[in-house]
Amino acid sequence: MATAATTQAVAGPSTTSTQDAIAAREAKQRLVEAQKRYGRGKRIHTESIKDKKLRRNLKAVEAKYRDAALKAKDAEILLDNEPGFLEPEGELERTYKVRQDEIKENIGIETAKKGFELKLEELGPYRADYTRNGRSLLLAGRKGHVATMDWRAGKLGCELQLNETVRDAKWLHNDQYFAVAQKKYVYIYDHAGLELHCLNKHVEAAFLEFLPYHFLLTSATMSGFLKYTDTSTGQLVAELPTRQGCPTSLCQNPWNAILHVGHQNGTVTLWSPNSQTALVKALVHRGPVRSLAVDRQGRYIVSTGQDLKMNVWDIRMFKEVHSYSCFQPGTSVAISDRGLTAVGWGTQVSVWRGLFEAAEADQGKVKSPYMAWGGDGQRIETVRWCPFEDVLGVTHDKGFASLIVPGAGEPNFDSMEVNPYENKKQRQEAEVRALLNKLQPEMISLDPNFIGNIDTISDKKRQEERDLDRKPEDPIEKLKNRGRGRNSALRKYLRKKGRSNVIDEKRLKAEALRKEHAARAKEKLRREKEELGPALARFAKKEL
Repeated sequence: MATAATTQAVAGPSTTSTQDAIAAREAKQRLVEAQKRYGRGKRIHTESIKDKKLRRNLKAVEAKYRDAALKAKDAEILLDNEPGFLEPEGELERTYKVRQDEIKENIGIETAKKGFELKLEELGPYRADYTRNGRSLLLAGRKGHVATMDWRAGKLGCELQLNETVRDAKWLHNDQYFAVAQKKYVYIYDHAGLELHCLNKHVEAAFLEFLPYHFLLTSATMSGFLKYTDTSTGQLVAELPTRQGCPTSLCQNPWNAILHVGHQNGTVTLWSPNSQTALVKALVHRGPVRSLAVDRQGRYIVSTGQDLKMNVWDIRMFKEVHSYSCFQPGTSVAISDRGLTAVGWGTQVSVWRGLFEAAEADQGKVKSPYMAWGGDGQRIETVRWCPFEDVLGVTHDKGFASLIVPGAGEPNFDSMEVNPYENKKQRQEAEVRALLNKLQPEMISLDPNFIGNIDTISDKKRQEERDLDRKPEDPIEKLKNRGRGRNSALRKYLRKKGRSNVIDEKRLKAEALRKEHAARAKEKLRREKEELGPALARFAKKEL
């Protein structure tokens, strides 16, 4: 009995320590997963910070970020809404053969109402845009017809007939304001259709983009300029010449607010308002770039060109991952929140699934599209995904079509970011909050994580860099214009250096300078003697 008790007493602490080690390992793994998915970037290393107060404050901030990531990880069990894709029952069944009427017959009535078509044959082709919360739809016809609507309720907001060419239209920070690129200038209207502003600096804008966190309205003009205007102050922030002629496409990277501009020569340039030259220039096609789109995480870019290709590029390495062929040049491309890629080419719309997953896993190309629509003689103009909905908006030369694409939308939303069900009071509060949290244009860069990071370079290294930049002082330069006489700085320097037997360059230079001074004094004495004459020459002052 004593032996068993002794064995149990010895084995007890060891078992406990093993369990503690396993629990600590699991907690660390859980923290790593939480920070990888919900973290804000790399952790700040506070060990090298000498200021105790700053180090303590930064440790407290890091602890808050760590707790927030863990709580977000624990809240995943509440996100029970998962995307539901179309799944084939057999090997011979293809999802791209499923038609829209078949989808509407097998889904709920309220969801089936989201699929509709608008016939607008006289004033097309049209361009479309959804608000950030997906509630309102903006339609702009090439011949001047502009309309807004609550597409879920089928309620018309406003309708305008501008009687001039409209090239593009874009919602601003909410559904109360939108911008229209008309024949000569860009105009801003409110939700009732009243003209508020005329941006006469944006001349002949071909494409529009809006950066919601910076309140910047951007236009790519036909003259080849990229212009940024702050919609909260009305000031022109930047005017950048692309020097590539008329742009053929424009899109923004939602991860870092960098603008991607496509050109006639097949190149794509990346722009920030802080640089007069392109940050990156990449050749992506062998012909004009027709359309561009960047995924939600800012990792991949999909482009279509006149060379009948659809290319997938990894922005992190600026390397082409896969290339797909189209029967006609792709006129528009868009990427949903769940990674589905819609491409409009000719009279067809193809929706691809798993393009980025295949690139991440280094697998082969996707063999067939996920869904398809069209073929009725309607030339596709633009394709746009509706946020938080399994809806794809397609505009063509005969109107607008709202297609149901299962699994495309993000089912879980953050109401503090964008709220699809916000009321009037919440919209006003969100607008004030967005203005208070507005980011400055100087914060736009390729790496957005540099904001808030601490420069951990030591003071010693900084001092070394300053010493390298500083030119060494030359003592002889200070002695050139000093006083004369036996106690001059030059004579003191020579007497000090004369005690040493080492002959260096500085000493030789000082001696040459002394001889020059002596020769100059001798010449001056001679001139004075000549001026005074033979009788008064003895009164000439001799310099020491």
